[in-house]
Amino acid sequence: MSGGTNKTFAVAITGASGAIYAVRTLRALLADGHHVHLAMSKYGRYVLHEEQDWSSDESLLDFLRRVGGDEVDHGTLEEHSVNDLTRSISSGSAPCDGMVVVPCSAKTLSAIAHGTSSNLIERTADVTLKERRPLVLVVRETPMNLIHLRNMVTVAEAGASVLPAMPAFYQKPTSFEDLGDFIAGRALGLLGLDHELFTRWTGPRD
Repeated sequence: MSGGTNKTFAVAITGASGAIYAVRTLRALLADGHHVHLAMSKYGRYVLHEEQDWSSDESLLDFLRRVGGDEVDHGTLEEHSVNDLTRSISSGSAPCDGMVVVPCSAKTLSAIAHGTSSNLIERTADVTLKERRPLVLVVRETPMNLIHLRNMVTVAEAGASVLPAMPAFYQKPTSFEDLGDFIAGRALGLLGLDHELFTRWTGPRD
């Protein structure tokens, strides 16, 4: 991982399929010693339970320890209600080194593209853009209609990085975790962090 100065990042989980990408991204950021502000939408929480077997009787941090090991304790996790716009990450004056929305639903993409800021996720994304900080949107929808495509162009023009949940296969994945780590690694790279989550392409094999 980066091995550098610990940083602060905002992570949002919304109600699109692909909860494994959120889990692997959170695991990577925490294992690298960073402070994470986390906001989950109602359906983001639902998908995390459905797809990742997160038990309702365990905390999210305990779940991350169970699936990611104790190395997640290298960092710190601060959870916020998605409806609480008084949190520090809703203000541009609060220090934050970037944000990743993973997975990013088409609904959240639309809200960010149009600056609605009706909840903490949308407001934090808006702040991230206006402060010229890295914003990574791991969009998970298929097929995409013209509205989705135009919204992606809009957020890209505003300064966001659109990272569709499309894992590559040149690293020869052998598990779902490998696929999740590929997207997590690409997200970390766009946040300016080094990582060792997958083997990078170095050219044709001899």
